[in-house]
Amino acid sequence: MKKLFCLFLTIIMIMGSVCGCGMQSGKNDEGGKGDSVPVVLNEVAHSIFYAPMYVAIEEGYFAEEGIDLTLITGFGADKTMTALLTGEADIGFMGSESTIYTYKEGASDPAVNFAQLTQRAGNFLVSREPVDNFSWDMLIGKNVLGGRAGGMPEMVFEYILKKNGIDPATDLSIDQSIDFGSTAAAFSGGQADFTVEFEPHATSLEAKGDGYVVASLGKDSGYVPYTAFSARKSYLEQNPEVIQSFTNALQKGMDYVQSHTAEEIAKVIAPQFEETDLDTITTIVERYASQDTWKEDLIFEEDSFTLLQNILEESGELEERVPYADLVDTSYAQKAASGR
Repeated sequence: MKKLFCLFLTIIMIMGSVCGCGMQSGKNDEGGKGDSVPVVLNEVAHSIFYAPMYVAIEEGYFAEEGIDLTLITGFGADKTMTALLTGEADIGFMGSESTIYTYKEGASDPAVNFAQLTQRAGNFLVSREPVDNFSWDMLIGKNVLGGRAGGMPEMVFEYILKKNGIDPATDLSIDQSIDFGSTAAAFSGGQADFTVEFEPHATSLEAKGDGYVVASLGKDSGYVPYTAFSARKSYLEQNPEVIQSFTNALQKGMDYVQSHTAEEIAKVIAPQFEETDLDTITTIVERYASQDTWKEDLIFEEDSFTLLQNILEESGELEERVPYADLVDTSYAQKAASGR
């Protein structure tokens, strides 16, 4: 993962000043509610896991805050970060470990996290057979479809294994060769004893009778700063009103999911997931809500950043820690929370 980011950074540095202006046109106007400021948001994936953001879109909260939002799915943190650093996107939404990787590789205009969305992992362990009273030691000697090395899904999975006294390298076999999004199909096809899946794949496997959710990585890992919004340092400095308006809209989305039922949330975000029926969306929203997935505010606390670096260190992805103050700015989230 870090090698990929290094390659992307090399490309970015070669592009030089061309990338420096990127998407800045029109972004230095006043970002008040009377304006409509175009903002390009690149998300790492399109998932019900990120329900508060889609609530903010569908309920018109970004428009209320003067944001003309364009949402693009990057399909991978490396692609989302590249879009952000090259100026193809104004704001990136991904695992905050990506901001650490690029900072360590010497990005001249690093991505700074300004709002945290999820506080738990969003994936689930799916078994081929029903399991009563599951415990993690049941994975010893088994084959598991995992995630890409250096990515949050795999690192959190290994973090849980280690918490339970299991060595990820020797006590089980973790297959990391299958692309993200393809593991559910591989599992249905007969590969492995267990698979680690995001929604809607976990629920889909259950619906087809091909698998059974036996554990929530979000519950068993504890509170983890899984995904956050970030922008280049220069963009934050040049567009504070835009970032504040964007954060305000997100906070409204967070408030909505905290005060409405899974059924109500599902109906609001359904247009974002036209390929998924409403009952399935509701089931997934309830599953995420019940494990306290979404923060009440967007403040990325220092303790959370420390935990993230603990996980990176334990996974062998981080040799030297980076300063919280360099990669996190909580001022926008604090103001959004105080203005509720």
